[in-house]
Amino acid sequence: MSKKINKALITAATVAAVSTLGAPLAHAGANERCYGVSLAGQNDCKAGAGTSCAGSSTVDYQGNAWTYVPKGTCTTIELPAMSDGTERAGSLEVLSRDLPG
Repeated sequence: MSKKINKALITAATVAAVSTLGAPLAHAGANERCYGVSLAGQNDCKAGAGTSCAGSSTVDYQGNAWTYVPKGTCTTIELPAMSDGTERAGSLEVLSRDLPG
């Protein structure tokens, strides 16, 4: 699958996952924080020291930025491999990959 199509699918999946949060309290427990899956500027929160939270990530798949995803899907979200060919995966804990320089 081409990188453009893969990126578009990930973006669509992320938007769909986030759109299910219409009423956060009503969905509490239905979603979980997933690190390293959001595109730059599309994280829900936490993106390292000195950031203000939502939308503050500066790198695609930034390991220390999280977004809400449906519970149980975080580690199975398909992500493109890193430039060196290493596979990426979402995590329920902060990752040390894809951090801004």
